[in-house]
Amino acid sequence: MATFRIKVQKQRSDGYWPVYIRVIHQRESFFIKTDKVVDNSGIVKSTKEVKDPFVCKFCNIKITEYVDMLNKVDISTWNVKDVVTYLKKGAEDICFSDYARKYHDELYNTGHERNARTYELAQQNMELYAGTNKIMFSHLTSTFLNGWIKSLSHTSRAKEQYPVCMRQVFKQALLEFNDYDTGLIRITTNPWLKVKIPKADTPEKRAITMQECRAFFSAPLPESDRKYPLAELGQDVAMLSLCLAGINTVDIYFLKKKDYHDGLICYERRKTRAARTDHAYFEIRVPSIIQPIIDKYLDKTDSEYLFVFQKRLSSYDSFNANVNIGIRQICMDVLNIPRESAYSIYTFRHTWATVAQNNCGATLAEVDFGLNHAHKTKLARTYVKIDFTPAWELNEKVIEKIFFTEEQTNEHEVKVDPHFGRFSFKQLIKGTLYYRGKVMVTIEDVGFNNVEQVIIELMKQLPKTVPSRSMVQIRIENKDKQQTQDYTRMVR
Repeated sequence: MATFRIKVQKQRSDGYWPVYIRVIHQRESFFIKTDKVVDNSGIVKSTKEVKDPFVCKFCNIKITEYVDMLNKVDISTWNVKDVVTYLKKGAEDICFSDYARKYHDELYNTGHERNARTYELAQQNMELYAGTNKIMFSHLTSTFLNGWIKSLSHTSRAKEQYPVCMRQVFKQALLEFNDYDTGLIRITTNPWLKVKIPKADTPEKRAITMQECRAFFSAPLPESDRKYPLAELGQDVAMLSLCLAGINTVDIYFLKKKDYHDGLICYERRKTRAARTDHAYFEIRVPSIIQPIIDKYLDKTDSEYLFVFQKRLSSYDSFNANVNIGIRQICMDVLNIPRESAYSIYTFRHTWATVAQNNCGATLAEVDFGLNHAHKTKLARTYVKIDFTPAWELNEKVIEKIFFTEEQTNEHEVKVDPHFGRFSFKQLIKGTLYYRGKVMVTIEDVGFNNVEQVIIELMKQLPKTVPSRSMVQIRIENKDKQQTQDYTRMVR
């Protein structure tokens, strides 16, 4: 157990002696300075111990507090500096808000701007709920956290994202402030153990049909008295995103002149570059269809950035918000789409992926590659010089389907593995059509070359009693390959 003495060390120039509490532990000593002083009459000069009764009373009260603190912990493995650190800071409450600010500031400084912004918003929301920007660790009880999470229940994503961020800050604080090897524990509780974080809502598919996409990009822009109309910005940036394989607005905003050369845009996806060993590097060939838009927004000054968006809008957040406002204006004012169903910039990234898979025959792996998603072969990506040509070719196919054909997306058809439809006319195929679960038509024969031929034959034999615009289900079986696939069709 540590022992304590009330001592002085050196006399000041004004003749007074500062008073210290000497801590002795494991044959080492350390002096804790107090705010008291004594004159020569208040000390024993031979031992430098304090005898002033008022100062001794104050110091003995502090020593009693120290002993009480040390009795609550195991200090057998501590050195004297550990003991003093605990006595000075162990009873102090730590400010969670200050620590969280430090945490997301470090994220900003290390280039994780998007993550830092999420952590910042999560902290601001928690402080708004608490009614203070000085939340202490002692305030973070399970009751407080559960109440805060409940206040987020109306959100679709923040109810999971914000608590996860704040829990991560708390975990990092435990590692920084608590020394589990020596038992020096400054944060004594973990309320997150009693907190259940809800799952975010599954986002709705944002893709639109090819015909809806054509209608959006052919829509006449609404009148505007602004120098830079938002509807024009929204339509142009949506076109850039769609025709550059679903590139995100944050990547468009931060593109630099050095990223654009030889007809290629080469960039690192900001959302995932810090988390991937290949830095999410990607190259996309610029299709001629969007060359006028690129030329329209090129920054022709000595700025390092490729587009003028950096000068017109102060931050990526404002750029993204203005783009979405412009897209919404077209939807509501021109296409008569209600506000709750209006498109956003992400609509066109999702549409690119959907058209690529459903209408261009791309596999999900090929779609992921084109969207610059992380892949299970991420280690190989750090060794292999990637050929991005397949993504360019797929991008051209998507552009061709949307802008240079009149093909329509059948919203009611369930898209399936394209390989199933490739069967030989010699193979035995069975088709069954159901209406409200009842078998209405069955055929079993050879001579079919693809799925559509089977469906057309089934629909021809559909009884007239089935109302038009009703949905029917179709099951097709390849008897020779033992394969089965299901489809849905609308009765015309």
